[in-house]
Amino acid sequence: MYPKILDMGSITIHTYGLLLAAAFIAGIWITSKNARKESIDPDVVWNMGLVIIFSALVGAKVILLFSNYTYYSQNFRELFSLSTLRSSGVYYGGLLLALGAAVLYAVKKRLPIRVMADIAAPGIALGLSISRLGCLSAGCCYGKPTHLPWGITFRNLYSYENVGVPLNVPLHPTQIYDAIGAFCLFVFLMWRLSKRRVAGQIILEFLTLYSLLRFIVEFFRDDDRGFVLYGLLSTSQFIAILTILGSAAAYYFLLRRPVEVAQN
Repeated sequence: MYPKILDMGSITIHTYGLLLAAAFIAGIWITSKNARKESIDPDVVWNMGLVIIFSALVGAKVILLFSNYTYYSQNFRELFSLSTLRSSGVYYGGLLLALGAAVLYAVKKRLPIRVMADIAAPGIALGLSISRLGCLSAGCCYGKPTHLPWGITFRNLYSYENVGVPLNVPLHPTQIYDAIGAFCLFVFLMWRLSKRRVAGQIILEFLTLYSLLRFIVEFFRDDDRGFVLYGLLSTSQFIAILTILGSAAAYYFLLRRPVEVAQN
């Protein structure tokens, strides 16, 4: 893999950072296109996107610290180490804080919250798919050793030193699993967007389906990402279960009390 796309002395551009930026831009662009179809000013979406980007980055790091509390409480200086600052953090932390920030922004601007959430859902899935390719380039979020023919072998020493990915060992390409799954979810949600019965339906479908995908992929991952319930579940699996239950319940009650799609 290629963790660095440009390395010229003091100037280094990491592939992960470039793809992460592309993921945010692609997600916001898709959302702005969907907003236009709902007669919502696309400029509002781009402004909201800046709020979401900041919230996502902060939220991902906060959950990373909590999920590894024992380690960081004993190694406080590592909070400010280069490896921690470079870490992408926990995706769910970024997603949940970003959603909360987006709701507050929508309330302040008097935007239809559920409609905004629906039109953003496909963009979130697309951005996630692209960002996972960034993880692949960096070597983070790596999988368990495998003898399957599609196993991927990392050989870049820089990736090993930064994220600890095992070298010269075929691993499950968990980043690709996630990227393909998220892209398929993007296509599905774009199709569903034009067929939704009630506002809020699409974002709940995204939360449910992606959480299911993430829960499954976690079984194939082997990076140090924090565990709960005495090691039974990873932090992301635990959050995925809560998200699935909460989204399924909300979906059930939402469809029992249908409202106009354009309403809040």
